[in-house]
Order: sequence, then structure tokens, then C-alpha cells
Amino acid sequence: MNRKPNRLIREKSPYLLQHAYNPVDWYPWCEEAFEKARREDKPIFLSIGYSTCHWCHVMERESFEDPEIARMMNETFVCVKVDREERPDIDSTYMLVCQMMTGSGGWPLNVIMTPDKKPFFAATYIPKESRMGMMGMRELIQTVGEMWRKRRKELLRSADQVASLLSKITARKPEKTYELGEDLLDRVYESLFQAFDWRNGGFGSAPKFPSLHRVSFLLRYWKRHGEKAALMMAEKMLTAIRMGGIYDHLGYGLHRYSTDAYWILPHFEKMLYDQAAALIAYTEAYQATGSQLYRETASEIFEYLARDMMAPGGGFYSAEDAESEGEEGRYYLWRLEEVRDILGRGLYEIAVKVYGLKEEGNFVEESTGRLSGKNILHVKRPLDELARELGLTIEELRRKLREIRDILFEARENRVRPSKDDKILADWNGLTIGALSKAYQALGMAEMLEAAEKAAGFILGNMVDDGGLLHRFRDGEASIPGFLDDYAFMGWGLLELYQASFKPHYLRWSIRLAEKMIELFWDPESGGFYFTSREHEEVLVRRRDAYDSAYPSGNSVATHLLIGLHHLTGEPKYMEMAEKTLKAFSEPMWRTPEGLVHLASALDYALGPTYEIIIVGEPGDPGTREMLGAVRRVYHPNKVVALIPEPGHEVTELIPYAREMGMRDGRPTAYVCRNYRCEEPTTSPENLYRLLTE
Repeated sequence: MNRKPNRLIREKSPYLLQHAYNPVDWYPWCEEAFEKARREDKPIFLSIGYSTCHWCHVMERESFEDPEIARMMNETFVCVKVDREERPDIDSTYMLVCQMMTGSGGWPLNVIMTPDKKPFFAATYIPKESRMGMMGMRELIQTVGEMWRKRRKELLRSADQVASLLSKITARKPEKTYELGEDLLDRVYESLFQAFDWRNGGFGSAPKFPSLHRVSFLLRYWKRHGEKAALMMAEKMLTAIRMGGIYDHLGYGLHRYSTDAYWILPHFEKMLYDQAAALIAYTEAYQATGSQLYRETASEIFEYLARDMMAPGGGFYSAEDAESEGEEGRYYLWRLEEVRDILGRGLYEIAVKVYGLKEEGNFVEESTGRLSGKNILHVKRPLDELARELGLTIEELRRKLREIRDILFEARENRVRPSKDDKILADWNGLTIGALSKAYQALGMAEMLEAAEKAAGFILGNMVDDGGLLHRFRDGEASIPGFLDDYAFMGWGLLELYQASFKPHYLRWSIRLAEKMIELFWDPESGGFYFTSREHEEVLVRRRDAYDSAYPSGNSVATHLLIGLHHLTGEPKYMEMAEKTLKAFSEPMWRTPEGLVHLASALDYALGPTYEIIIVGEPGDPGTREMLGAVRRVYHPNKVVALIPEPGHEVTELIPYAREMGMRDGRPTAYVCRNYRCEEPTTSPENLYRLLTE
């Protein structure tokens, strides 16, 4: 059937292009759409989603591809489509509206509003026809159309009230501030302790999101206090995720979340930010515990990123879809007879035992609650226990599982793959660059550093305009002025990349982005950073918050960046601004501690103890490598590291207090300062290790 494209055909977003042949007369977010709404006296129907969102696909198939529903929408509304990943400013504003109006949020996000952008209706997924107490699209369009014609004043009054409340909420200043001390850290820890699922790992019940920045806080808390329960929580969560169905046991990497409380039944999207957060968490846990499972998991996540998510020119793609061939999870699920035919009896019996495979299937469909006849691979019991039952040594079982994995992975590669959202986002890439840099330092895998440098080169070479960072790159075009997250995440990622590579270029860029971030986003009145700059379009309100979502907030990462730059460069301004940011959000951190966990990690960093470690020596010298090895095998998150190849090296322009530091007795030398107090320089890796662990 010949279908005529709508205006979205001219867009770059994969999500918008998915809707380019809908019969709905979609507009992208633009002044033309709002002018048409004013001219034709129609409300706006705003639909927000992203390309790998399963329920977005469902709603498109049910309603937006239906000619009759589309005709009704076109007659009643001016319809606007937004990719939440391209325009997080629009998404965050109207998601807050949805949460205010309905008590919950999610995607697809559907908002109906006046031509001046004031909302009076919000909902997530809307079925085509009304059912089970849910108003369907057909009834909704008719109801809103009639109210717009006959009861306009009610809608406008409601829209004004929502806009007014939104302004009050976002403009509200803290009623009080709290001391930036360990009491705040204790409160965050206690909230996580109370919410922890001790049986299954993770926080709360279903659905369960990884939110692995919480593991980073727990490890910091354990490091600070020796609190065994904090380490137990971190390890239980990491192990449960690694063994569960949320982890892809064949292709590696994490799915977006688990629909059950047990980490078994995933929602199958794979998001770049989840891989970055997992890489950080498993790397830090490996440093803290020495567990080979965590090291193995970190290297597997990198294998997935390098194989499936890295663009040919560098930079990482955003996500992979949950669906293939129109069915969620089709690419990842297995029927028992299929596994039997592929593996042969010997390996098949091991796979059934280890991965919990069943004739009737073990995967429960989210929409129906019924077993699907298909299986998701997951490991419910420890491998040593399974090995004993199978009459194998643990090494024999591991060898068999590698063989099973290789065979099933190759078979799965012949299936139709889920689609890939191939746009490259500066913020998510910054998070990934930082994660790879941290992982390289702990694991020593040179290909991790190479990938981080390649991604950084892509962003800096293609997504910088007149000194400012751009948010999105796709199909040869970089566009959309950067948001706070772009500057904070890239600045932090490049700071970590400097400490992995010791190339001054990355430190210069980190400082440059931090300075630009301060210029564009800083709130001089209350402290902290706005999400949008003064140069962005204002969508109802200019928001400033520090609440984490599936990944850390921009304010929390900005604070980590500023503290790190302060300790590395000695610039006091950065610490002053970090403290003001922490102070600005101390009340919400106290009031809703579980929502600002990554900012609490930044507070832990600010409180110290912190280490500034300067190693003077040639990068290729074996003695220098031994010094770096001593630093990198220690789990100590509150440290910065610099390498000075020789006195007066160009990097000392950025680290002025290191200008006079030189080698002792012609040997690579480490200078260690703890909480602004410097130790005697040492040429011994063993002494350096002792200084960092005593």
C-alpha cells in the first residue's frame, strides 16, 4: 500500500521516523505546530516516547496507524511527536505534569494542552477502545473535542491551575538546609537499607530497575564505615542481576528492567546508560572484593558494547529495541525443543538444569500473566551447587557453559535482530566514556581505553559547535544545544579518561566543559544547576533538580566533576560551587534520600578523606607502571591521579601545584596528599599501596 509520509519524514530521530508514515498528521515540536493550533483554535495532542519503547509500539499499531482514529485526531487536535531522548527538557516537564495529575508516569506519555503549552490532560498508554476502566483513544478524542467546543472555560481553568502549580513546585526554594555531614549519608543509607529486598536483591518489588548508581553509594558507605550490611546489599544485588534473566547470558549486557521482583523476566530494551552504570558498579565491586564474577561481568558488558553498540567512527548508539518482528522478546526467548535440536542431548541437559528451562516455558507475558511456552535464560542457583548435582567440577561446568553459550549465541545471530536506535547522545556517551575509563584502570584491558578514546574523539570532533556541546548526532548531523547532562556527563567522562590515559588534551576539555556548564546552567541565587541553559527554549518552566532517574542526575554528576577538578587542579572555585550545589539540595536529600543517591555519593566525596596522587615518571617505564598498578588495585573512589612525565610538562599548566615535583634518585616517584596534607614522596610501589590502604 502506498502511504504518504507526514512531516516527521524530514526528522533525524529514529523514533519520529517510525511514525513518519502514520496517517496522523504529526508535527515535530516546532512553532509551526503551535501557530496552527492557535489559528485553527485546536488543542495540542503531544505524544512523547522513544524508539525502543515496547508500549509506544503497541499504541502506534493500535491507534496511530488506524485510519479512523487518525482522522479523528487530525480533526480534533494538532498532533505533535517528541523523542524524549532528543528533547529531555520537554519530556521532564510534561512527565512531572503527568505525575502531578495521575500519580504515576512512564512512556508513552500523552498530554493534551492548550496552544500556549498549558496541559489539561495527561496519561501514559491509552488503548484504542475503552476497557477495564481505561478510557480508550476513540472515547478520549470525542470527549475532549466536545469539552473544547462546549466547556472550554473548564479546560482552560484546569490548564491554568496545572501550569501555576508546576511553576510553584519548580520555583520552590528549600525551607531549610541541612549540614553537609555524615548524618546525611547515614540517612541515605538507612533509606536504602529499609527499601532493600533481602530475599531477591535490589530495591522494592516489581517492576525492578537496576539503578546501579545505588551500588556505588553502598560501596562508598562500606568503605567509609566498614558497614558489612552495605557490602552485602551491593553484592546480593549485583549477583542477582548477573544471574537473572535481566542479564543477557548469550550476548551480554543488561535489559532495561525486570517486570518481576526476582530479576528473571526482563523488559527487553537495552539502554546505553544501563550498560555504563553496570560497568561502573561491577568494576568498583571487583576492586572492593576481588570477585572474579564481577570482573568477568564487566568484561562481558564491554564485549557487548564493542560488538553491538559502537558506531564505526566512534561514539556509542543509544539503545536496542525490545521487539523483533513485532513481538517483544522474540530475539531472546527459546522454546525447549529448539534448544534440544541445537545443542544435542548432553549439552541440552546441562542447559536445562543451569538455566531453568521448562517444557511449558518459564517466561510469563507481562500483558496476560500467562506462561508463553518460551524460556528466558537465567541461573537460579550457585554454579558450584549445580556442578555437584551434575557430577562435574566447577571448571568442567564453566567449560560446558562456554560451549553452550557459543552455540546458542551463533544460532541466535541468525534471527531477526531488534532494531537499533543509532542516534549518538553526548550525555550517555560521556557516562560510557567515564565507565570504560574506570574499567580500564581496574581491569587493565587496553581495548577499553581505546574504545573510550575513540568515543571521546567522535564527540569532540563532531558534536561541538562554537565551543558549545550539541546533544544529538545522527545521519551526519549534530543538533540540539546541549543540556546540563551533556556538559556534566561529558566533563566527568573526560576527567576519568585523563586519569586513564594521562593525555592532557582530555583534562583541558574537561575543564573547558565545566566552565561552559557554569556559564550556561549555574543558578547564582540558590546554587546548583538548571537543566536547560539561558539559550534554550523555556517549556513552561526552567527546572532545577537533583533527583536520579534510571541514571544519575545532572546535578549529581556535575558535583562529582567539580570536586574531581578541584582536587586535580587545585582551583578552589570548583569546590565552592560543589558545596553550594550540595547545600541547595540538602533538604530533598534529607526528605527523600532514596531519590538523590548519586548526590549523596558526591557528598561522600566532598567529605573525604580524599587523595591527590601525582606520579612523576615516564609512562612506559616499568617502575611507573608498577606505581600505577599500586594505585589502581585499591578501591578508593575519592581520589584523583595525575602522571607527570617530567618537571615542567605541559600538564602542569593545568595542575600548577605539581610543577616542582620531580623524580627522586632518578626513579619514578609518587606524591600523595590526603585531605590537603602531603606525605613524604615515595619511590616504592609497596609504600604507595600502604599509604592508600592504611
